[in-house]
This record gives sequence, C-alpha cells and structure tokens, in this order.
Amino acid sequence: MPAGFTHTPAGALAQLAGIDQVALDSASLAGARAVIKGWAAPGGPTASTWSGVRAMADFLGAAGLASGRPPDLAISATPLMGLVKATDGADWVVVCVDFEVDATLAQTARVAVADCQRMAWAGNRWVIGPGVEPAPAPSIWPGTEAAIDAGYKELAGE
Repeated sequence: MPAGFTHTPAGALAQLAGIDQVALDSASLAGARAVIKGWAAPGGPTASTWSGVRAMADFLGAAGLASGRPPDLAISATPLMGLVKATDGADWVVVCVDFEVDATLAQTARVAVADCQRMAWAGNRWVIGPGVEPAPAPSIWPGTEAAIDAGYKELAGE
C-alpha cells in the first residue's frame, strides 16, 4: 500500500488514491475488506459498511462472479483526477479521486469511478476518518470538460 504522504490536503488525496487503487486492483471482496481494515480510523467505515466493499460486491455480482477473484479477471484502476472538497484544520479533509477502471474478463470494459472520503491524520499517516461517508462523487470521465467543471484537477506525483 502506498503510504508516507505529506500532512497536507494533497497528501490526503494521494493516500485515498492509493487506498482505492489497491482495493480495486485486488478484484476481490477479501482484498477490499483487508484494505479498509488497515486504513480506517476508529468509527470509520468497516469491512461491512465501506462503499469500496459494496462497489466490489456490485461489480462481481453484475459480472456473475462469486466473491473471490477468478484467475482470468484483471482490473486496473488508474487515479487521474482529484478534488479537495473541504478542510477543517490540518488534520481533517474531504477529498475525491476520479479513476479510469479497466476490467477484463473475456473482453475489456472501461468505466469512470469516483470516490469521496473524509480523511483524518492519525499520528503519522492519513486514514479514512470516522463518521458517515460523504455523498458519492459523480463518476465523470477524467480529463473531460465535465470533470473540470466539477472541480477536478489532474493528479501529479506527490
């Protein structure tokens, strides 16, 4: 899992991108559950409540797959744009990441996926913070005028 990002809103955005990317790339419920167990603050989302786990379950269900990762399934999530929605001091920020996700199982499908989370600074790293998850972000194709109009900016290396 990418870690060690700066104690800034940009660092929180980079950490959320890493959290989501690892969960999506796992292509499994077990992988998504493991990610949130390691990256949620007390009072934050759990393996049974996190929107990332629900999204993975929805994807696998729509594809007619069980909860495990079939050997011929490949998912590649690329974070392309981000948005800092709100901050409250140095230790709390709401950020959104806009991904392009490619999934291959017999054929390839490409979708836009976005995620917004409350991020909290916990000692030496950003984690998904406590409380109800923010309203879902619109899943807008990264790089389009619609994404720019929504406030997304291209991600650069942190």
